[in-house]
Amino acid sequence: MEERVIRILLVEDSEEDAKIILATLASGGFSVVSRRVDSAEQLRRALQSDDWSMVLSDFNLPSFSAIEALDILRTVGAQVPMIVVTGAIGEESAAAVIKAGATDLVTKQGLHRLIPVVERNLRELDSQRQYEAALAALNESEARFRAIAANLPGVVFQALLYDDGSADLAYVSEGSHLVLGVTSDVLMSHPELFLEMILPEDRNSFIAMRIHSATQLAPRNWEGRIRIGANGQEVKWVNLRASVRRLSSGVVISDGIISNITESKLAQHAIEGQQQQLRQLASHIERVKEEERGHVAREIHDDLGGTLTAAKIDLAWIRGRLSPDQAALAEKADAMAALLDSAIDATGRISRSLRPLVLDYGVAAAIEWQVKEFRKRMGITCDFVCSREDIVLDRELSTALFRIFQETLTNIAKHAGASHVDISLEDDGSAILLTVTDDGHGINPGDMQKNGSYGIRGMRGMRERADFLGGTIDISGAFGAGTQVRVCLPAKRPSHAPEF
Repeated sequence: MEERVIRILLVEDSEEDAKIILATLASGGFSVVSRRVDSAEQLRRALQSDDWSMVLSDFNLPSFSAIEALDILRTVGAQVPMIVVTGAIGEESAAAVIKAGATDLVTKQGLHRLIPVVERNLRELDSQRQYEAALAALNESEARFRAIAANLPGVVFQALLYDDGSADLAYVSEGSHLVLGVTSDVLMSHPELFLEMILPEDRNSFIAMRIHSATQLAPRNWEGRIRIGANGQEVKWVNLRASVRRLSSGVVISDGIISNITESKLAQHAIEGQQQQLRQLASHIERVKEEERGHVAREIHDDLGGTLTAAKIDLAWIRGRLSPDQAALAEKADAMAALLDSAIDATGRISRSLRPLVLDYGVAAAIEWQVKEFRKRMGITCDFVCSREDIVLDRELSTALFRIFQETLTNIAKHAGASHVDISLEDDGSAILLTVTDDGHGINPGDMQKNGSYGIRGMRGMRERADFLGGTIDISGAFGAGTQVRVCLPAKRPSHAPEF
């Protein structure tokens, strides 16, 4: 039999009886470490100076009793079981000592019962100590969790949502007062307060999120505004994130945190405002640039072009009046005429590159003209299809769409290695869709994130311009399978143009 060590404190005035008790324990396989006391003071000192597995006490001793011994155990806070081992005892006395806290009673005439009684008490003591250790660990863990939750920059919570739509808050951290303006106790007692804090314009989105999360068991992630303070004068932005699970009872539990995101939201709004101002500035610059281009183009076409044409007419008049014997002058006049022709062509080309006059006849006509120029210059076949013969758009929108198209053709010429390009222009009354598809070597999706790839840097300004006009530019393609650019802009019409 495996030897089990047990520490016994004997409250016994008879040394002979003590030996018999210890011998009985030894016969049961116990290795006993013991100490015998026979007075209240000795018992008190023994309990305070050492740890004991168990106290075995006689019922009546010359100076005190087992009931007094139990009182001493309680006074010193000793968490050990006490078994009364005594001679003959009446039922009334036995009941009194059990009521006073003794875990069991064994008569000295029936010591054969001592071993199983001691073993049971040891098991109960072990279970009690394990429970106390687990409880202490739980309390420590809960204290650690509460300390962490109290120091988090937010409100940690556990919410319960029932089948009837009602909700409870099982836990709310101490950060509730700082973030939500109410204490955790008040919020747990009145869980409807949080919903009432949410601004009416944000409340429906919160309710929809809660219903979706409960039915789909999807994580919660909601941002909205709450009104706090005595008079509700302070408005905060908060973010609620939570994981969701359903119990077998059907109750949905959400464990999460509510964070104050007011500063980040204000910063985000400030950035968005600045970006909007930058987009407006960029649009204004583009508009001024286009106006200046148009002005310079007209000056070149009308003034310089007209002057060169007049000079050529005058030169032709002079040439016609030269006599046959003035061959050298005639040759010089012909050379000057050729130079004037070249200058006139150059002024026309420069004027058209600054702003094609054909753009004044509509964006469809301008795109068709640019397609012909591209085909002639690059030797790439192009097919152009337009859904309407006459597409009337706001001047700024027409110019933006045309410039985006020009940039797209430039990218194809530089990067695509294409032999054919399909262009379509559609007007459904509310939006204009320009689609340009080439059969070149294509583009990897990852390359579209790189600066300088496929003219992305050049297209960035056009993207911003399209975004400011309320439109989008999408680039798609696969390596070896060509590339497609889709430009979609709202069909803004000039004030005098009829709506479609």
